[in-house]
Amino acid sequence: MIATNQYRTHACGEIGKQLIGSEVRVAGWVENIRDHGGIQFLDLRDQSGIVQIVAKDEEMLQNVNRECTVTVRGTVVARDPDTVNDRLSTGRLEIRASQLEVLGRCRAALPFEISAARETREETRLRYRYLDLRNRRNHENLVLRSKIISHLRAQMEKLGFLEVQTPILTASSPEGARDYLIPSRKHPGKFYALPQAPQIFKQLLMVSGIERYYQIAPCFRDEDARADRSPGEFYQLDFEMAFATEEDVFAVAEQVLYETFRAFTDRPVSRPPFERISYRDCMLRYGTDKPDLRCPLTILDLSDRFVESGFAPFRGQCVRAIVAPGAAAQARSFFEGMLEFAVSIGMKGLGYLKVRKDGGFDGPIDKFLSEDDRVEITKRAALKPGDVLFFIADSEQAAPRLAGQIRRELGARLGLIDEDRFVFCFVTDFPMYEPDELTGRPAFTHNPFSMPKGGLQALESQDPFTILAHQYDIVCNGIELSSGAVRNHDLDTMVRAFEIAGYDARTVEEKFRSLYTAFQYGAPPHAGMAPGVDRMVMLLTGEQNIREVIAFPLNANAQDAMMGAPCEVSPKQLREVHIRTL
Repeated sequence: MIATNQYRTHACGEIGKQLIGSEVRVAGWVENIRDHGGIQFLDLRDQSGIVQIVAKDEEMLQNVNRECTVTVRGTVVARDPDTVNDRLSTGRLEIRASQLEVLGRCRAALPFEISAARETREETRLRYRYLDLRNRRNHENLVLRSKIISHLRAQMEKLGFLEVQTPILTASSPEGARDYLIPSRKHPGKFYALPQAPQIFKQLLMVSGIERYYQIAPCFRDEDARADRSPGEFYQLDFEMAFATEEDVFAVAEQVLYETFRAFTDRPVSRPPFERISYRDCMLRYGTDKPDLRCPLTILDLSDRFVESGFAPFRGQCVRAIVAPGAAAQARSFFEGMLEFAVSIGMKGLGYLKVRKDGGFDGPIDKFLSEDDRVEITKRAALKPGDVLFFIADSEQAAPRLAGQIRRELGARLGLIDEDRFVFCFVTDFPMYEPDELTGRPAFTHNPFSMPKGGLQALESQDPFTILAHQYDIVCNGIELSSGAVRNHDLDTMVRAFEIAGYDARTVEEKFRSLYTAFQYGAPPHAGMAPGVDRMVMLLTGEQNIREVIAFPLNANAQDAMMGAPCEVSPKQLREVHIRTL
């Protein structure tokens, strides 16, 4: 309900049949003007909707043009039956204007039609984002975003979580991405960092006795843009729980995400408990740690059948295979298209076998198989006549990733992906360490503050690359919504974990002084996660690009075309923060 004031008594979308015969005042933007032989029709738009204004006095419309703002006084009447517009909630009514005042003139030519904003080049849309947001769909995305965040807050508070705002200016921390650094004016040569996540602060809140914390947290990472990742900043539902296990975190995440998605979509949503898949199984079965479970295809490991194969491209390689059910009936163009896709992602080719009606194979690879190979492959892949078995052969590192891409592409081209539902899963048991790309030495795979499975004993006795961590992700429809972990709250275990990754105890104490000190005063076991708000909204709106659900996003090159950021600053400003540019 719009509060009555000098500009309006009702919102445009509130004009209903109960107001017929009443005098009202409305205000908004002029979306369209139509001249029907001396009678002018205006479509007036505000946040609530559109209402038609009828003006019989041409003088009234002087200085009125599209997208100017006006206030109109008039009487609500029913439209003639042949002018009814059922696409609008107000489409059976109109306001006969007795007074119209221009509040804000539109003085410049519009850079694009508001109704066609989404067909406009993105750089232009972002430069005039305030106009772009007048587009109904873009506007509705922001309205839905607001409602989702409100719903998330209500869910968390219902579960006993306390909202706490953590600092924006903080210290640099190895979270896995590049920091945004801010030079200090008062402390020459020193820098603040914008938080990649409130990680350390929320752990300190656990030590502080805030046992259930949450916030809609802004996070800042100097990363390149992707369709599901906005450069610069993003928001997440950050939460942490003291005296909690990962199953406690899962229970909260399942309830909050299920209830939120169910509240904002009519499409089927995975019911709790969500499927749990270990990282190892995920990489084998789906070729990614972000599996889209709407696609029924899975990946098989057939490496053992090609250790000494006569087929040179497969011999001694990691060989993965995917069954495409009934694909033998596909046209030649389908197989050519799949080969073209395989080459585009870096494969040298894409081998396949077709299963004949008699159960035999057709394809050049068949002649390199023994009868025992054929029987075993048929059994493992549960092959049926008409199926096609596609092969991906490469190194141990590359084959799973390539197989995952082939799986997704096959699912899409065969129409196997159910676009009409939301499927959640947890990916668990991530490796604690992975080889550094440059040195080969252990580096943290995920969050460095995670508890290793087996604790200090595992760190002391196991090969670092075999250690699993209490780390987990939530994935929905192939998009990572959240990562989280049981935190490492034991000081000795934390120091040893960082030592393996190349940080000595002194560096840990200096770099993470707050945690290092706090953990000496009775830290509780704690765990949490942080589902991404932007990605939730992206999924629920059906948008393909995350920038469509952010009010003022940076472009793909991490620039703000509207504000002109990043920008040069004056020499005086640089001197104040003790910076000299090259």
